[in-house]
Amino acid sequence: MTDESTTPDREPTPGVQAPEPAGPARPEGEGGPNAWAPAPEREQTGIIDLHDTRAIPAAPPPTSAAPTSEPRVSVAPVSSSASTGGSVGGSVGGSVGAGDTGSERDDSGDDAWFDVFGGEHPGEGAGVPAKADSPWGSDRADARADEAHRSAYAPPVPDAATGRPTSGPAADSGSPAGGPDGGGAGAGLGTAAAAGATAYASAGPEGPAHGQTVPDAPAGGGVLLTDEPTPPARRRRGGLVAAVAGLCLLSGVVGGVAGQLAEGRINSGVSTLPEPGPGATARPPGSVANIAAVALPSVVTIKVDGGSEGSATGSGFVIDNKGHVLTNNHVVAAAPDGDIEVVLSNGDAQKATIVGRDTSYDLAVLKIARTDLTPLRLGPSDKVVVGDQVIAVGAPLGLDQTVTTGIVSALNRPVTAGEGSESSYINAIQTDTAINPGNSGGPLLDMSGEVIGINSAIARVPGTTGSTGGSIGLGFAIPSDQARRTADQLIATGKATHPVIGVSLDRTFSGDGAQVLATPGAVTAGGPAAKAGVKGGDIVVGFEGKRIRTPDQLIVAIRARAVGDTVKLKVERGGKEIELSMTLEAEPPK
Repeated sequence: MTDESTTPDREPTPGVQAPEPAGPARPEGEGGPNAWAPAPEREQTGIIDLHDTRAIPAAPPPTSAAPTSEPRVSVAPVSSSASTGGSVGGSVGGSVGAGDTGSERDDSGDDAWFDVFGGEHPGEGAGVPAKADSPWGSDRADARADEAHRSAYAPPVPDAATGRPTSGPAADSGSPAGGPDGGGAGAGLGTAAAAGATAYASAGPEGPAHGQTVPDAPAGGGVLLTDEPTPPARRRRGGLVAAVAGLCLLSGVVGGVAGQLAEGRINSGVSTLPEPGPGATARPPGSVANIAAVALPSVVTIKVDGGSEGSATGSGFVIDNKGHVLTNNHVVAAAPDGDIEVVLSNGDAQKATIVGRDTSYDLAVLKIARTDLTPLRLGPSDKVVVGDQVIAVGAPLGLDQTVTTGIVSALNRPVTAGEGSESSYINAIQTDTAINPGNSGGPLLDMSGEVIGINSAIARVPGTTGSTGGSIGLGFAIPSDQARRTADQLIATGKATHPVIGVSLDRTFSGDGAQVLATPGAVTAGGPAAKAGVKGGDIVVGFEGKRIRTPDQLIVAIRARAVGDTVKLKVERGGKEIELSMTLEAEPPK
């Protein structure tokens, strides 16, 4: 059992004679110039319904040919090579030579089949089987159209016999399948084209029907070479798809170019990215960038060379138009009479002298020979609340013009820096702004650009020293209200006054509060505390309504006040709390 379809043979249709089997091919030289050439075996494709099959008109083969077991038909396929004239002229000339009726009928038998059955068996379409290697296949019309196109546009070549140009380069070259002179029908075809006559190739639907006569045409009929063949539908569909795709691509390109032209973004040899316009780098008032841009020219870097006393680097800022610069005392403490250099924001260096300094408040005022600098304004620190945004400017670790930001973490934080008589007492503003060694003396700004504090100290992890560690988010600044009073005093007199109550405190007391020594002279006679009724052994537990837990906390609270301020003091005596009122006085000179 096979998958091949079989159909029983039927009697031939009356009046139609079946074609005789072709004889074997003869070697060249036998039988004259019109000898039969070997023909390729016909491929069997598809199923043929023998009930309605009509015989193909064909001439009987030469009498000298011996029949073979399989019928053969000589076919001259249209060549797709560049030598169009040779392929058409030579092949056709050899097969359709004058006087060789049998060869003509055998060579045109395949075309005659298409003339008779072409309408019933279309050459292309969804239901037509076609092999890619078939000589004709479903692209027969394509091959013939291509051949006609090549023949029509082949470059002219002078004819060897007449000297006139022919229609193709091979028209005068002879063909093994042609006549004795190599021309045959091919030569006649080239001559006709050169003389302006109508030239034809093999017979087909575009040419005269089989057996018809056309004026000025070869005897065997054929296809008009100068006719422009109609492209098959499949080619038209492919061309249409390509045209639509090209049109879509072109419209996309045109649309993109038009859009770029509309937006003015066509590259004209320069960058297509927009350039910042005037004022593009300006920042709105109140932004960190705007505040920093205004403040930086007024912030300076201070370099101190104290010789054997050591060196230091800190920060400071201009406070007036007379050349005064405010900084920390510990920045310049290494060189009270040494070499101090102030470096401005533009890199200019100025020699500076100390106008005055105070250890207790850790503040110092310097002077430089510049009166054209813009000062920073000292704002009210008593209006600051926890959570306010702040900006620190300075030279941490010698990196000048550095800006960091944060918030106010706490207020009235008692901070004691230094040791012994050099201790500083600061009722500090605590901030999480990054403050590192070198930030000392620099301004702490609020979001209006005013100075609310002078950066002075940082907390350190236990076990580290002053030469190790950095910011851990706990920085402390001297309130601007305190800095203003002290700076005014230093500029005016070179010294600062400190408010006192006139008592000596017991540093060994471990209880809650600040205890007055129970020794004679612990309460200064005629001082504010003595006048208010404070006695030795009393424990101060409150100052201005705030709880006092340590001696340093009481000192810091008093130093944060001004001379002449009236304050309320709460003391514990014999298990009872007593509230007293007093007026602060200046500390007597030592």
